[in-house]
Amino acid sequence: MQGPWRRVIYVTLYELIAIAAATLGLAALTGQGAGHSSVVAVAASAIAVVWNLLFNWAFERWEARQVVRGRSVRRRIAHAIGFEGGLVFTLVPLFAWWFDVSLWQAFVMDLALIVFFLCYTFVFNWGFDRVFGLPASAQGG
Repeated sequence: MQGPWRRVIYVTLYELIAIAAATLGLAALTGQGAGHSSVVAVAASAIAVVWNLLFNWAFERWEARQVVRGRSVRRRIAHAIGFEGGLVFTLVPLFAWWFDVSLWQAFVMDLALIVFFLCYTFVFNWGFDRVFGLPASAQGG
């Protein structure tokens, strides 16, 4: 599967699982109910969708220019770190505001989610590529 449909299916599956996991994780981390946490989980998901589209577009453009094709473990780790690192800059202030905590507290709270999502992103991408095949940018010439 290639092109826009690949991205739509990728983002939809990834974010549905992410909303459920983030809701449970934030509720556990803050001691607030799942209803309160789900609102910020959905907001974070919307931010992540936009970032996902931008980041993956840029990553695949970069990837298409590389001499070595395919997605090695190293390249997958770089992808996961780059994606999650970009989210920190928007989600930490959002969490601080929503849960009425300091930026430092929000960052510390977000660390657990960052670790989870780094692993989740890596595993999800690997599984997605196994089920749907590699995108054209990663296929050998």
